[in-house]
Amino acid sequence: MSTKLSNITKPGKFQIKSIAGAETTRLMEMGILPGSTLEMVRKAPTGFPVEIKVRSSLYTLRKSEADCIELEV
Repeated sequence: MSTKLSNITKPGKFQIKSIAGAETTRLMEMGILPGSTLEMVRKAPTGFPVEIKVRSSLYTLRKSEADCIELEV
């Protein structure tokens, strides 16, 4: 089963299934790659931005960026 990062509501660890959309190049340059483990750390009270951890790096993503990341649940 898979879902987009923007649909995840609770913190946890997930496998990145694919990255597609307008932000693909930018996300891949940051090291957010298919097959990597992504940890959702927290979401803002309004829902976005969302803070994630990939390897040892923390990133804050907008909704448009989170919509590009497909996760294996």
